Amino acid sequence: MPKKPSKSPAGKGPRAPALKPALVAAKRPNAVSKAAPQASPELSQERIARALETIATHLAAQGKPAIERESFEKADAYVWHPDGRLAAVPRVSRVELFLLKGVDRMRDILMENTERFANGLPANNALLWGARGMGKSSLVKAAHASINADRKPADRLKLIEIHREDIETLPTLMEKLRDADFNFIVFIDDLSFDGNDASYKSLKAVLEGGIEGRPENVILYATSNRRHLLARDMIENERSTAINPGEAVEEKVSLSDRFGLWLGFHRCSQDEYLAMVRGYCSHFGIKVDDEALEREALEWSTTRGSRSGRVAWQFVQELAGRLGVKLAAK
Repeated sequence: MPKKPSKSPAGKGPRAPALKPALVAAKRPNAVSKAAPQASPELSQERIARALETIATHLAAQGKPAIERESFEKADAYVWHPDGRLAAVPRVSRVELFLLKGVDRMRDILMENTERFANGLPANNALLWGARGMGKSSLVKAAHASINADRKPADRLKLIEIHREDIETLPTLMEKLRDADFNFIVFIDDLSFDGNDASYKSLKAVLEGGIEGRPENVILYATSNRRHLLARDMIENERSTAINPGEAVEEKVSLSDRFGLWLGFHRCSQDEYLAMVRGYCSHFGIKVDDEALEREALEWSTTRGSRSGRVAWQFVQELAGRLGVKLAAK
């Protein structure tokens, strides 16, 4: 019995043969897959490596420049700046060593310590503390000049001043001086700490206690009006707020203990004050009757409420200006 022809779903003739998937895709271009081909693992790792190398190059360019080796031959004194620059000082503001009166013992001790250091022998860091205006800073500068007076250029001692507010950059300065061919006095004038200032820890590490320690060709000289470099209320505050008051105070006070040499400067007597005035007048050629000089000098110190080397120098400046004498050594 013959088979009946099949009808289309719509009943309009025989059913069309099914198209192959490839032909369907060819007739429907919008159906093509949009997924991008995946890169091989080797190619991805190569791109990552190149990117990391580029980042590292940029970071290195933005980092701090390497510390350059200084020659230190153009001057005997420098001022340290926190940006890593050492500014040469062609002429140091100082007085002659013999003009410093009333500080004979401190002068002799500091000179001996400085000379040993300049000769490559062991020497101590020095803290010059005590009454204001008694020649602490002047003694450091005068000792440096006196040591260099008879030395050859290659053996001269270098003086570097770092300001109190730049103490946190002291380790950077030490790194710069460590491999230099000269010996250095790093000088900190009017050193003290107040409030919550923690920069003293940088100084402690350089003096003693750090891994690298102080370079053998560097010594530190500091001046201060305070023996322990800290205000009394700062120490009392540490004692009152700490769990163990003794330990808190010990941490603060231990800073001055790291100076092996303590030189105390005290207020001068009237005779020492007058000796300073006479010494300055003789050195600069100021001729005044001794009785009148003594009377005016004492009156000047009374109005200032103090007797010190600074007051004596200020009186001599006033006297020289009044008499029309220039302060140039005769």
